[in-house]
Order: sequence, then structure tokens, then C-alpha cells
Amino acid sequence: MRAARSIAVLLGVIALGIGAVALLRAGDDPAVGGAAGPAATDPVDSRRNHVPFTPSGDALVDPDLIISGGPPPDGIPPIDDPKFLSPDEVGFLTANEPVLSVVVDDEAKAYPLRIMMWHEIVNDEIGGSPVTVTYCPLCNTGIAFRRPVVDGDLLDFGTSGRLYNSNLVMYDRQTETYWSQATGQAILGDLVGMELEFVPAQVVSWGDWRATYPGGRVLSQDTGWDRAYGQNPYQGYDSPDNDRPFLFVGTPDPRLVATTRVLGVSVGSSAIAIPYEELVATARDGASVAEAEVGGSPVVVLWKEGTASALDQAEIAASRDVGSATAYDPRSGGVLLRFAPEGGGFVDMQTGSRWDIFGRAVSGPLEGTQLEALPAVDHFWFSWAAFFPETEIYGA
Repeated sequence: MRAARSIAVLLGVIALGIGAVALLRAGDDPAVGGAAGPAATDPVDSRRNHVPFTPSGDALVDPDLIISGGPPPDGIPPIDDPKFLSPDEVGFLTANEPVLSVVVDDEAKAYPLRIMMWHEIVNDEIGGSPVTVTYCPLCNTGIAFRRPVVDGDLLDFGTSGRLYNSNLVMYDRQTETYWSQATGQAILGDLVGMELEFVPAQVVSWGDWRATYPGGRVLSQDTGWDRAYGQNPYQGYDSPDNDRPFLFVGTPDPRLVATTRVLGVSVGSSAIAIPYEELVATARDGASVAEAEVGGSPVVVLWKEGTASALDQAEIAASRDVGSATAYDPRSGGVLLRFAPEGGGFVDMQTGSRWDIFGRAVSGPLEGTQLEALPAVDHFWFSWAAFFPETEIYGA
């Protein structure tokens, strides 16, 4: 029975993937594949030429493993001039919808996955720092980076139309070097070997984000493109029975089902994957805690229910609740704190202070304290294991 379900899911994913590629190819015609309403016009951008290319120069990985995903460069159109709304102006999100939260120097921005899955890259600025915010739906990876200056030029990024380990391959428009989204490394071209600086980014529910950052900014659906925001073109992709990820070359690590959701944390050469199913299994009052050590450093992972999958049902808002997991350094003021779930939130054993999913002490002796967020990344298991093959699995 399980095998039959797996085959059915695989066939469905392939069909949907092909359909998604067809839709995303419509990036050359912004009026195709969009939501009802007036057709958007292609934003004028002299850098966008949609001509396939392969960077010259050295390679960090086997170039034969960097494969076409279907669309041409920027055929999945990045957002280069993002517009933002205040939380009070947002009427298109339900409380359970997932958003990618990025905070730099006390400026908080939310990037709804309903928008990100159609664009994958936003070139932006947060807290005065140039950043690129990214999301790869095939790997469920939401990652933010600081944009570096190279030879006097500030890099900005586009979608190359290529995949490596089924993961988004970005390119910078200044040198046309290929970059792996999962690692932030330049993997082919003039800048090969260079690494982007990760900025912690967390997938959380819109309701939790809005309550925490009422003065923050939210990416607007006014993107200049006509897309079916709120619709999921990868319906069923994250089914628990899907063990054949789309456009993945090779055999997924068999230790877990390929599309098992994990929160991946790496420190130096050490890595650990915390399966969401482990967090759900130990949850109390809709919250859970996992404590680990990675590369000799303590890590605490907080999980809270209430966040929908972006890759389950046709409408994201109707998708199943997978919750959200975030990772922090549990040390505060030189003290290693131990946490436990309580009342839908978290409490530390040392002071009895209460904490939220954003690592903030909201009451008690440590009220106002902020834990240091770690650049942990949501992944599907097949993706995390492909990039970190020696990873540990929490609870295994």
C-alpha cells in the first residue's frame, strides 16, 4: 500500500512539476499563469536577457551535476524593486500562512512564501544592509544572505534556471557566477569558492510574526508580475510518502524519507538535522524543545504549532499545520539556559522567564533578553543530507 501511494505521489509530483515549469516558463509573458486581474507588465530591467549561459572558469562541483530546471535565466523572475506594507495594511494573509522572517539591526521584514515560491529571490536592503532573500520550493529552503561588494560592484542575484541537488542555483548579474543557495558558495565561474554571509531567516506563521513585529514591513503582492499568489503549484510535493524528489540526481539518503522536514544546523564541519516529526512527537501544549551540541557549541531548537506547509494543498492557507522551528544559542549572560515547553510557549529552568518562538524573553527576570539566532535552515531531508552527508540526525 505504501509503495502504491509513493508511486501515485511521484507521478503526481512529476505532472505538477512539469506544469509548474510550464507556468514558470511564462515568466517571459507576465500575463500567463497569473491570478485573475489585469496583466502585469515586464519590469524594465536591462540586466534581464533570459539567454541561457554557462559560466566559464573553475568549478567547485562537477558541472555535469548542475542541471537545467526548465526556465531560462530569470525566467522565474526575481523581485529587484520590492514594495512593502505595514502589517495593518496586509489583508491577503491568513494567520497560519508561512512567512520568511529576516531581522537586521532591529529592522524586521516578512517575505510571504506565497510570493517567494513564484519569484525565489528578492534583492533588498534591511537595516541599511544589502541582502538577498531566497526560497527554493523544491528543497523548502528559505535563506537570506548579505550581498557583497566585488571589485567595487554590489552584487545582485537572479535565478539561473539551473539546479544542483534539486536546489536553486543563483547567479550574480555582475560576473554571471553560479551560486548554490543551500551553501551560499560560488560553485562555477569567476568567483568560485567565495562564500556569502548567512543572515538568520526563520519560517514562521504570519499570525506570530504580526504579533511580534507590529512595526515591521511585509513584502507586497504588488510585484509588477501577475502570479497566482496563495496558490501552490507544487501541490502534494511534501507528502510523507514522497521519496523521489523532483529533478534530484542520485539516490536520497535512506535514513529518512526524502521529503521529511528537518531543521538543519551546521557549525564548522559538524551538522545535525532535527526532524520535525521528532519535535511534534515530544510536543506539549503545542510547543516542543530540542537541545543539542553541534561542533562543540550548544544549540536549542524551539518548535511551535500553527504554521501551514507552503507545499501541501493547492491553497496554502488550507494546507496542514507543520509548525515552525527556530534555532538559538541558549547562552545568556554567560549562563547556559535549559528550556521546556509550557503553555504554548517556552520557559527556562534557571530563571522561570517565559520565551517566544523568536527567542525573546517576554516575561520574568530576563524579560527583554534576545537569544542569538543561528543561521539554521529548513530543508527537506534529501536536500540537507546531499549537502551535509555526514550529518547527525537528532533522536536517531
